[in-house]
Amino acid sequence: MTAPQLKPGTSWDETYARCVRTAPEAFAPDRLLNLVRGEWRAVGTPGEHTTPVDGTRIAGPPRVGIEEAQRAVAFAIEQHTAWGRVPLDERKARVAAAVDGLAEQRDLLALLLVWEIGKPWRLACADADRALDGVRWYLDNIERQLDGPGGVQRGPLPGPVSNIASWNYPMSVQVHAELVQLLAGNAVVAKTPSQGGFHCLTLAHAVMHRAGLPVTLLSGMGGRIADALIRAEGLGALAFVGGRANGRKAATALADLGRRHFLEQEGLNAWGIWDFTDWPTLAAHLRKGFEYAKQRCTAYPRYVVQRTLFPAFLETYLGVLGSLRFGHPLAVAAPEDPLPDLDFGPVIHAAKAAELRAGFDAAVAGRAVPLHRGSLADGHFLAGQSLDAYLAPAAVLDPPANWALHHSEPFGPLDSIVLVDTEAELLAAMNAGNGSLVASLATDDLAFADRIAPDLHAFKIGINRPRSRGDREEVFGGLGASWKGAFVGGDLLVRAVTYGPEGADEKLYGNFPAYSLYPPR
Repeated sequence: MTAPQLKPGTSWDETYARCVRTAPEAFAPDRLLNLVRGEWRAVGTPGEHTTPVDGTRIAGPPRVGIEEAQRAVAFAIEQHTAWGRVPLDERKARVAAAVDGLAEQRDLLALLLVWEIGKPWRLACADADRALDGVRWYLDNIERQLDGPGGVQRGPLPGPVSNIASWNYPMSVQVHAELVQLLAGNAVVAKTPSQGGFHCLTLAHAVMHRAGLPVTLLSGMGGRIADALIRAEGLGALAFVGGRANGRKAATALADLGRRHFLEQEGLNAWGIWDFTDWPTLAAHLRKGFEYAKQRCTAYPRYVVQRTLFPAFLETYLGVLGSLRFGHPLAVAAPEDPLPDLDFGPVIHAAKAAELRAGFDAAVAGRAVPLHRGSLADGHFLAGQSLDAYLAPAAVLDPPANWALHHSEPFGPLDSIVLVDTEAELLAAMNAGNGSLVASLATDDLAFADRIAPDLHAFKIGINRPRSRGDREEVFGGLGASWKGAFVGGDLLVRAVTYGPEGADEKLYGNFPAYSLYPPR
């Protein structure tokens, strides 16, 4: 059998060279630039980054300090005032031009996602496509969404929206949100995630800047520049996606400002399985749930199973684990072969893989049953490549109560299964994470589902199906510690980044009191 090889034309050096040719204003041969004060500038200290795909060292984010961040935000505030006066038709035309430009670069954006954050090709393309399709929906609906009482149009916030997002969905979460914010009349400021996605975001923002959109993109250590991105006087709102620790810091920093915010944080999403028989359907849901190694906010790493159903669940679950395809996202058997259709590649970095392996060992040391521990020998890799950031799927049964991942999400392919005997136990186990974004019940008894669902501490609840983020028609948010601030998605996303006419009777839906509904006088 021929050993796997890297797909011709997809090496990191070739990929970066394409970026330099495509957007030379943003990519220097030896470093990335920051888009600050209206131009791409060689400011900040360039760093190095290790791709999780094979350990190759690549250009890292050019981190700026607090003074440069303050100057960048001050300029964005000036841009915001001018952009708010641009008519809606012109804003639509520029956002549409950006979407068309991003569509032209879709394959390069996806390839950057493969190298930077380890997304398999199919999922990287889907991330880009979801962003563009989502914004097209808003372009078609923005007039209706901005209509106010008496024909008076909703207006932008008093200042730009500051965006601090995680690394896992640079296009379908961060770029998507920014383009909607821009469409609604706001300038935007965005920070690149420290763990990856900065090349993809640099290319995307080069396209957006060429389309005449008022965007700022900078890199920096969150602890050093957070004050400029969160508390700067003149900002209109904060959009944050990340972990609970940083989310709490952001919420605390905003506490005395009365400023709009939407803080999406981690949550331990769970499937509950009770009086259930449709195992083939569940198997399909479980397999899809392993996409991108469960490195997403709506992944389900916890299964709470009625004890009498455990044999049938186990047979189904282990069958899914045995069918998963993982490995190097760009490895092919022959040069002419298409890129592999994998369920997942690496986790975000070697330290995360080591952390998850240690989590499995800690659960077993605490008397959990080591239900499954896959082998990297079953993966699809290049000969001699680094496997440090790869983790085969693993699962533990009945982890101890003091296990760290009993109450927080793993963000990787490590599952926990809890057996219960009563409805009360099922609820307690599903709500162990103090609030989540999504939860699901697998049951033949719909009356049971109707009775239990209202007590699940999750924003979206699926009955015999998983739930997802939803960026178009459907509202998105969380409960408990998984979300703070305005709910977003669909019409509420536009409402969250605009003000209605003064005196209009409206409510901003979310996990905070209904304050800051109108521009400050």
